Formats: sequence, structure tokens, C-alpha cells
Amino acid sequence: MKEKKYILALDQGTSSSRAIIFNHTGEICSVAQKEFTQIFPQSGWVEHDPIEIWISQSSVIADAMNKINLNGKDIAGIGITNQRETTILWDSETGRPVYNAIVWQDRRTSAYCDELRQQGYTNDIRKKTGLIIDAYFSATKIKWILDNVPGLRERAESGKLKFGNVDSWLLWNLTKGEVHVTDVTNASRTMLFNIHTLQWDEELLSLFNIPMSIMPEVKSCSEIYGYTKISTLDNEVPICGMAGDQQAALFGQMCLEKGAAKNTYGTGCFLMMNTGNTPVMSQNNLLTTIAWKIGNETAYALEGSVFVAGSAVQWLRDGLGIIKSSSEVEELAASVPDSGGVYFVPALTGMGAPYWDQYARGSISGISRGTTAAHIARATLEGIAFQTYDIVNAMMCDTKTEIKGLKVDGGASRNNLMMQFQADILNTEVVRPKITETTALGAAYMAGLAVGFWSNLDELRQQWQAESRFMPIHAQTEAIAQSKSGWADAIKRTLTTK
Repeated sequence: MKEKKYILALDQGTSSSRAIIFNHTGEICSVAQKEFTQIFPQSGWVEHDPIEIWISQSSVIADAMNKINLNGKDIAGIGITNQRETTILWDSETGRPVYNAIVWQDRRTSAYCDELRQQGYTNDIRKKTGLIIDAYFSATKIKWILDNVPGLRERAESGKLKFGNVDSWLLWNLTKGEVHVTDVTNASRTMLFNIHTLQWDEELLSLFNIPMSIMPEVKSCSEIYGYTKISTLDNEVPICGMAGDQQAALFGQMCLEKGAAKNTYGTGCFLMMNTGNTPVMSQNNLLTTIAWKIGNETAYALEGSVFVAGSAVQWLRDGLGIIKSSSEVEELAASVPDSGGVYFVPALTGMGAPYWDQYARGSISGISRGTTAAHIARATLEGIAFQTYDIVNAMMCDTKTEIKGLKVDGGASRNNLMMQFQADILNTEVVRPKITETTALGAAYMAGLAVGFWSNLDELRQQWQAESRFMPIHAQTEAIAQSKSGWADAIKRTLTTK
């Protein structure tokens, strides 16, 4: 019998769906990617079409397989990683969505979150879920759909609806409705999951008026959930790894020890630090979340979420029109020696950690007659790095430890100018791995462990390789000190909650 030589990772992100095929040495053999539509019905609202998500994901599976002439029999297992918090409800009989997916960036439930805080639920929710009350998470999105689409609450209460984040939606479609499951990492981002008991919390479900019957079963990140039933793979392939995108990246970066940290520069920016087998409750507005569960062992993490990172560069392209493609931003920014005193706080959809100001909006300050597009481009890259700097400071306060290097990944981590600036303001080494697709790699690793494609974590550790190391060069200069002070001032100007 022909040996199965590959693992297929499905990386379903905020702006595109990708399929990446890895071999046994963790190398990428094939990649396919397809963007899908971003829907903005009102200011602060962000939606996706769940059917388009599935079609795009299904098509890239076929494309990635065809590129290297594989079929389902060549695939040992499938790992899924996904944009977290994004909320989908669908009819349990037809499998059709009953509303568009409400994306993690969506702010429509901000006023309701204000009410919950005023009613005194902050501490209870934080103790159980590790999360702060925010429109970011799934609970208020589910409630909004049930409250605002006629007839849905009755259908939910009669067992005719299913809820899932994108992981569950893909799994449901891959198995043609046979499996309704999520994993602990995605569950931990709903604001409905007790991260200590690892179960849906009945009191929180009651608070948000969400029936338990719509919730998926919660499983570990590395086990067989079900088998594919789609013609694309012409074979029943086990789906056996699942984690939210940032947790998958933490695992793909081999941040397996307590204190290890990574930052993913994608649409948003997400810094995670492994805190070991015990959750650390933040005193500095960070999130406490589940890193992964493999076998009977659960690892926890602290996370700081920046809502706008790479999407700020997209705004330079699509909104301001000062670049034609995102890849041009580094060259434009490098054409000036500094930002010329310009600061861009890219709070285009509110501010995440450590400020959590959902009403803040982006600001550009320090503009003069001498300001050029290049200065704004450079301020954009520096603004992304400064948001990371703020989170690192909060994380060091919570853990009472100095950060010893930062592993980086995601599309914008390829920007050398920004990575050098990041090393300078953090005064620590920034390390970019040889394989920057660590989100997909983490999901692949989880899937491979479940079916014995890889034997243990030690085998995976040996595969991780650094591609570039950025050492702090200007960390102690007066210019860096001035830029930090200028950033702090720009933040004060931007926040609505002083």
C-alpha cells in the first residue's frame, strides 16, 4: 500500500481561504489561496458570506492537490485553523446559513457590552472565561442574530439551528453534516466557555439567552473528529487537528515552554505567551485563553489582540491610494529616514489590548506641510510595531518576567524595516522562522500527531528553523526614546476612554 506522505492544512482567514500541503519534514509542498468578499452593511459592521467561505475553502483544497497531482489517498490527515470569534448560525437540516457570518472585527454589539459592564458582569465573565466583555467575542454576536432575525429564536429553542465558529462550519461541510464539533481554543473565544472546567457554562448561556442545543461538542486540538465526505478528496480522509489561528501559530512556532512568545502580523496583530498548565489572570487588560489541549494536557496563554495591523496597510492601498499593492509599503517607508514626527494609531475598528476602547477610531497626528506619503507609510509600519510594544509591556507586568526574544510570523513579518523597528523598541531579538506559515503548520502538526504522522513533540521541535534574526541596533538612542514618547501622546489623543 502506498504510504501517505502529506498533511493538508486548511487556513481559513479573515480575508482569504488557503490550503497548504506539508510533507513529513514540515516543508510546504503546495499552496492555494483565494480571497473572498468583505461585507460592510453599516459603519462598524463586518460580515462574510458563509457559503462563499466554504466554496473558497473547498476550491483551494482542489487547487493545492492538483498542483502536485495528489488525491485523497495521499493525505494522512487534515488540520483546520481559522479566524476566531467569527460567528455562523445555520439550519441543522438544510445546512444553509440563516444569516451572514458576523466577523470578529464587527462592533454592532458594543452598546450591549456597555450594558453588561454597567450591570456588573465584568468579574464573573472574566473569572470563568478569561476574557473581558467586548463585542469581539462570539456570545453577543449569537445573541444579536437570534434577537434580530425573525423566527430564529424559536427555531433555535426547538433544536433546528446550529452555531459554530468557522472551524465548526468547515467541519460540518467537510463531513456533510455528520459532525458538529469545535475545539477548546475556539470555544475559549466565545465568552461562553469555562476555561477551568473546559465546558460550556450554563449560567453564561442563560445570561445571553442562548440554547445549549445549538452549541457544538468541545474536543481537544489533536484527535479524529470525523472523515471527509466531499468528492474533492475522493477518499475518506480523517479531520484530526483543529485550533484557532493564533493558538495554531503559537504551536507552529514551537512555543511549547512556559514563557515562550510569538507575534502574528496578519489582518490584526496577535501576541501570545505560553503560561504553562495554569491560567494567569491578567491585571493589565490582556486575555487569558487556552493555548491547546493535546491528550489530557491543557496549556494556557496570555494574549494581546490588536484589531488592525496588516489591514492598515490595505487601507493605505484601498482607502488612501498611496500604494498600488501592499508589498510596496516597505520601499515607500524606507525612502525616508523616519516618520517625520507623524504617528498613525490604526484604531480603524476600535482598540484592543491593552486599552480596549471599542469606540476609538484611527488617528494620524504630527502632520505638517513637509509630510509626504512616505512618512505616512512609515508611521503605519511603526504604529503596528508600537501596538505590539504596548502589549509586551503589559505581558511582562502580568508575568513579572522580561521577554527573551519574540518569534514572529504572518504576512507582515516579512517586512524587514518593521521587524528591525520592532527589535529596537522592544530592545530584544526578533526571530522570523524559515517557514512563516506557522498558523497552517501548527494545524498540520496537531493533525499529524493525532494519526501518528509525527511521533512526538521532540520530532517537531527539531524541524523549527530560524530564517532571520533582528537584533536591536538603535534601542537606546534618543530618537527611539522620543518616538516612544510621541506614541504615548498619540494614544492619549486617540482614546475616548481617558
